[in-house]
Amino acid sequence: MRTIAFAVIAALVALPALADEPTIKLKPGPGLDKVEGNCGAFHSLVYIQMNSPFLNAAGWNAEVTKMIKAFGAPISDGDAKDIAAYLAANYGT
Repeated sequence: MRTIAFAVIAALVALPALADEPTIKLKPGPGLDKVEGNCGAFHSLVYIQMNSPFLNAAGWNAEVTKMIKAFGAPISDGDAKDIAAYLAANYGT
């Protein structure tokens, strides 16, 4: 019973933080659906906009590779290539 009560309290505390998440509208382009589906499933897409001033094509490719190899993101090789290409084309330096 204590576990259930703790879970309910934790959820009530976390909900307001989730409500503050801004709606992120990324630039349209080939691969956007793969970015939203793969990347957006694990973290806020605001990170893309925040990192765009710092990353070129090689940097975005390294980021996608890191998400797969270091963090275990289940992204196929084809999707990874499309995601990196989309990010480089639309948010690269």
